[in-house]
Amino acid sequence: MDKVVHSSGKRKEAIARTTIKPGNGIIRVNSVHLDKINSRTVKSKIMQPIYLASDHVDVNKIDIISIVEGGGVMGQADAIASSIARGLVEYSGKDNLLDAYVKYDRALIAGDHRQTEVHKPGQSSKGPRHKRQKSYR
Repeated sequence: MDKVVHSSGKRKEAIARTTIKPGNGIIRVNSVHLDKINSRTVKSKIMQPIYLASDHVDVNKIDIISIVEGGGVMGQADAIASSIARGLVEYSGKDNLLDAYVKYDRALIAGDHRQTEVHKPGQSSKGPRHKRQKSYR
């Protein structure tokens, strides 16, 4: 039976869902082949976890299909990278791959720990730290 892994990753407002299954080494993002993406920065950000996993998993024998929505371009790229890293760790079943990701960049696996600050009473719609404007004249 072929092993299929589903994983997800988040970054800011972007959410990426990735499927990793046996195949021919095809990498698609929103049904577009990775080679068709114009930005080299985005491409390299998405390829980071794949380069790191090349020692542990034969990347030419798996297909990676990602669907991402929300956020900006780099937020989406980070979300895709995170979901690919999580999926490859689960697909390989090796702890040394997880250690390699954590050693390189913990945010690939752990995600972003920051959360929005709670809005304080009295200025609820204007933000958590909004104060009344002071006039000197």
